[in-house]
Formats: sequence, C-alpha cells, structure tokens
Amino acid sequence: MNAHIKIHKGSLLIVDDLMDNIKLLMHFLAEEGFKVLIARDGEQGIRTAQYAKPDLILLDVMMPGMDGFEACRHLKNEEETKDIPIIFMSALTDTIDKVKGFQSGAADYITKPFQHDEVLARVNTHLNIVRLQQQLQKRNMELQAFATTVAHDLKNPLSGIIGLIDILDDKFTEDCLIDADSVENLQMVSQSARQMLDLISALLLLAGVSSASEVILLPLDMPEIIKTVVHRIEHTRKEFQGVIEYPADLPLAVGYAPWVEEIWINYLINGLKYGGCPPHLKISACVQSDNYIKFSVKDNGDGLSPEDQKKLFIPFARLNKDTTGHGLGLSIVQQIVEKLNGKAGVESQLGDGCLFYFTLPIFHETDFL
Repeated sequence: MNAHIKIHKGSLLIVDDLMDNIKLLMHFLAEEGFKVLIARDGEQGIRTAQYAKPDLILLDVMMPGMDGFEACRHLKNEEETKDIPIIFMSALTDTIDKVKGFQSGAADYITKPFQHDEVLARVNTHLNIVRLQQQLQKRNMELQAFATTVAHDLKNPLSGIIGLIDILDDKFTEDCLIDADSVENLQMVSQSARQMLDLISALLLLAGVSSASEVILLPLDMPEIIKTVVHRIEHTRKEFQGVIEYPADLPLAVGYAPWVEEIWINYLINGLKYGGCPPHLKISACVQSDNYIKFSVKDNGDGLSPEDQKKLFIPFARLNKDTTGHGLGLSIVQQIVEKLNGKAGVESQLGDGCLFYFTLPIFHETDFL
C-alpha cells in the first residue's frame, strides 16, 4: 500500500481580524504543505508568535485596537521574535503606507485581494532567505570553531620553537660556534616565527571578539591599563628607541579591560614602527559632549593622505610594500571598539603626524547602582 506523506514546508502565522481572509489563506497554504496558525488581532498575534515561534508571519495592517504597524514594531523589539520575517497584508496601495510598513520592520508587502501565486511566491522566497541565513550562520560558526582550534594548536608548538631558537641564538653567540651570517639567519628565523605567532594571536583575538554576543562594561583604570601595555611592548619601544608619554590621571570610562589593552597595544606598536625617527608618542584623553571619552595617541611621523587613511581599518590592507605585519591589527581595533559601543579612527595631515583615537562611554555612577 502506498501511503501519501505530506511534508510540512514550514509554519506560518496569519494575523487578521476578518475570518474570510483567514479561511482563504489557511485553505490554500495548508494545501501547499504549510502548518498554519491563526490570530484574530495584534495582541493575540504577538502572544502566539512568542509561544509558537512560526517561521513567517502574515500580518494584516488594518485591525481594530493594535494595528499591524504597532504589532510589527512590538515583534521586532522582542528578542524571541525579532528574526521572524513579517509580510504585511493590506488593501492600502499608497507608497507612504508601504514605506511605513518597511520602517516598522516588515520584510515584504502583499496587497488585497490576494493572488494565490503571488502569496505563495513571496512566502517561499522569504522562507528560503531565512533558511539560507541559518545555514550561513551555522557554517560561519563551524568555520570559526575550526579556525580557533587550528590557531590554538599552532600557537603552543610555535611558542616552543621560538624559545628554542632564542636559546640556540644565545648559546651560539656566546660560544662563537657559528659565523656572523649564520647568526643573522638564525635571527631571521626567530623574527619570522614571532610574526607567525603575532598573526595567530590576532586571529584568536578576532575570533573571540566576533563570537562575543554580549560584553559587560565596567569602569576602567586607564592609567594602569596603559602602564601594563607599555611594559608589554617594552622590547618594541627599545628596538625603535621610542618615547611614550601618558598622563597620570585620565577620565573614567567603561569598557572591557582585556580588549582595551589590545587597542592600546595596536596603536602604540603602530606608532613606534611608523611614527617619527625616533618615534615620540603622546597619549591623551578628552571628555566629549556626547558622554563619550576620546582616547588618542599622537605620533611625530610624516602623516597620511586622506586616501591612505581610508585604507587603515580594512582587514589585511597595507599602505605600501614596506609595511610589515599582517594587516589585521587596526581592523580588530575597530571591531573591539564597536563591540564596546564606541568608535575608532584616525586624524592626520601630511607633515603633521597621525592621531589614532577611540571613544568609550563615560562612567556614570548611577549606571552601576
């Protein structure tokens, strides 16, 4: 015996106060293989969507009480329903009404009287978009997990290799067991290994920033953070014979200290490498009128053209062939600052150095009571 098995294509919620419309849509959509839920007004539609979490909502615009626009805004403001696509249904054809619908968060618009083929095409299109988005999100999570695992697996043995190279370098140099060219080659190997380690660390940081859905912002002891950073980059400062100036007191901002350290490390190392000869870096901060604090580091280099400034925060971008590094540092800075609800950027004029800055929300004691 052959059994006919109907496969559901997805769940739909119809929100309409007119039963004739509901029956019409419910009949042919159920025949097409959809599971159909119904609600007779905006409030019931919101409750049903929160409980059943349908794949798509067909929402009437003109309803007594809460109209479709208000119901749509409410659904889009709720975490559990904000990602459900909403298609408005209305006899209104004015552009202003359609624009109002899209501004409320709707994905599409169907005008009455309904054309079955049109309704079906629009429903299928938006369900396919949702499925593709879900697949892409899953693939991105899998790729990120893979990249993070590989980076972790590479970091430990590479750190060991660098340690062994340093031991060999010291021993061979002290005992004069190899010539000057061999010592130079060994130092080049060490430098290459350190660059690889820096890239792996940057990728791990980027993965951590990208995957963080929420970060708790706390008051920052910025002078202490900068002091820690300066100590961490002391080797680089000595290499370039740089000077780093920073005030003992700075305005109190909120953020996530480990990420803010990475911002300063990127800005200061860039300043040491590409600032003046020798580099002289000055750190400062000022409170802005928008309740944000602008932290910055000013170098004494040649400055950048407007064209070069646009390239700085693009991942893997390098200004010229002489630029070292992997081109991820400033793009990571930008992602970190945006996660902390701030902005990052650069101000520069040719011949007057560069001022790299980032903003963070100012600390208000009332926010932590």
